[in-house]
Amino acid sequence: MKINFSINNSAKSIEINPSETLYEVLNKCGFSSVKKACGTSSCGICTVLLDGKPIPSCSYLAAKVDQHNITTIEGVQQEAELLGDLMNREGAVQCGFCTPGFLLTIIAMKKELVNPDIQQIKNYLVGNLCRCTGYEGQLRAIRRYMEVGR
Repeated sequence: MKINFSINNSAKSIEINPSETLYEVLNKCGFSSVKKACGTSSCGICTVLLDGKPIPSCSYLAAKVDQHNITTIEGVQQEAELLGDLMNREGAVQCGFCTPGFLLTIIAMKKELVNPDIQQIKNYLVGNLCRCTGYEGQLRAIRRYMEVGR
């Protein structure tokens, strides 16, 4: 089956197997920033944005992205670099495996929530796991990031 979608604002038409996940299709297309860990939508490592909203690509059927826009970390490079710098300053990045999915979720959150409190931030981040940190550095960086440009 053929699907047509946009990836990082670039039109794409690709032949897929109807049972393929979005992660599998992105991997075949060379998007190595999208990682896979749990395979069950539990960890957030494989997060991409579908029309600006975070989704787990490891369990999302690729056929469902037909006529939609997918954003990977490569598609928000400038914003990701700003946020990544804040995360580094707060000591929030260690191994980096979760970073692309985590950053995409935070970027989506900034567009959706205005002046969120700490509990709203934590609620939005449910499903994004980091095995290296205690999240305090991430929360400090996120609060600083949410203030940028406001």
